[in-house]
Amino acid sequence: MLTYTELSGPEQRVWDGFAAGTLVDLRSGSAGPDDPRAGAGWGEERTVRAEVLRALLLGGSAGRLRLAGALITGELDLADSTVGGTLTLEGCRFERPVVLRGASMRSTGLIDCWIPGLDGWLLQVDGNLFFQDSTIEGRLTLTRAHITGELRLSGVRLTARELLGVEAADDATRAAGIWALWAGGLVMDGGCFARHGFTARGGLRLVGAQFNGGLFMERATVDNPGGDALSGEDLTASTMMLSEGFTTNGAIRLPGATVRSRLSLDGARLTGGPVSLDATRLRVGDLQLTTATAPVGAVVLHEAQAAVLHDNEHSWPADTRLDGFVYGSLQLPPGGQGADGVAARLDWLDALPGYAPQPYEQLAAWYRKIGHDDDARRVLLAKQRRRRRTLSPLGRAWGLLLDVTVGYGYRPWQAGLWLLGLVAAGTTVFGRGAPSPVQPGQGAPFNPFVYTLDLLVPIGGFGQRTAWYWTGYHQWLGYGLIGAGWLLTTAVLAGVTRSLNRA
Repeated sequence: MLTYTELSGPEQRVWDGFAAGTLVDLRSGSAGPDDPRAGAGWGEERTVRAEVLRALLLGGSAGRLRLAGALITGELDLADSTVGGTLTLEGCRFERPVVLRGASMRSTGLIDCWIPGLDGWLLQVDGNLFFQDSTIEGRLTLTRAHITGELRLSGVRLTARELLGVEAADDATRAAGIWALWAGGLVMDGGCFARHGFTARGGLRLVGAQFNGGLFMERATVDNPGGDALSGEDLTASTMMLSEGFTTNGAIRLPGATVRSRLSLDGARLTGGPVSLDATRLRVGDLQLTTATAPVGAVVLHEAQAAVLHDNEHSWPADTRLDGFVYGSLQLPPGGQGADGVAARLDWLDALPGYAPQPYEQLAAWYRKIGHDDDARRVLLAKQRRRRRTLSPLGRAWGLLLDVTVGYGYRPWQAGLWLLGLVAAGTTVFGRGAPSPVQPGQGAPFNPFVYTLDLLVPIGGFGQRTAWYWTGYHQWLGYGLIGAGWLLTTAVLAGVTRSLNRA
């Protein structure tokens, strides 16, 4: 047990300040010498032992420990302890990592400090936990921690211990996982703010974390090339703002995540790795994929659900995977409604690798929902044309026939155009010759228009085809019209059936 006489001058000031709740400021007042990143050379006049801080915090008194500009030697170990007072350290430098594993604390601030890592596994904070503007050279662990207030990481410079003193790591090490923040299962009742100036070398592991007050990372940078920048499988949040210049070098993975309000990547830059965003099975209210530039890697939204989708010309890289993606409302593209807008959406779907019918069905369903039935049919027609590329040569030929005749059932008026054209051609050609009667003196007089219709209609008849016959090229034209009639009728029936079945 420490006694007052065993304390150094600075430590006695801290002891007295704790009892009074006043700030003990050991700084010189000069910005350069007071920078904790250069504080390894601070002398005894600024040195405070970690055991002194521990003795004050665990002494049973609910005081306020406020200290600035100190070099804290030894290990501040509060593991499995209950801290009755509040702790605020500003501009301090820690000699060794801070251990808060299993501790129960009130509001705590390590602001503008230099910290060689912090272990907060199962940490309980009744209040706020502030790290803003600090440099943490070593992993920040908050696994299964519970913070009732806010977590502030804005301005923090965080570096994974594996990357200390090196420029990069090999791909095998990256694949195994380099994590600057290890916070799986973290529960945040307040907001988590890692904004403006937050940088991390190494990934952020947030698997199963709960951000009930939201996760805000505007203008933050996460650099973990070859690995995951943010791993948030099964994460839940009220809102996630990865926007306003948010930059990653590595994958954002949110499979199974739930964001009740908004997930914003507005103005974000996603680079590095084969996958930029994996949001498989994501559930989100408002999804803003309006990135500043096209993601370098794939965007994967398999089986995701969004109430509202916002996108722009940069949202969709060459490798975009949307099979099973469902949205309730879709922001109109720059072309707006009508032909230009539909063309932009069809270009979007046509760029998808491989053929999957669901993205087309989803887009058509949305157009029907807003009353644009013609646009919906255009999308479904494009789906059939995309599908045709995957068929055998015979299947492609039959599909092409359905397309040019009735537009796969979505353009039945095309059959009428074909019929009018064939009737006009037949009437013109047959009107320039003289057919031979099958039975002279019997039957109705020859009529080239009715005769042509009789050839084209495969069922029933008008009596002309059986009463008259031709030789030469007229005969071959007649055979052609009979064949065209059968093909046209078959295509119409197949197309109408397909249309009725919403194929």
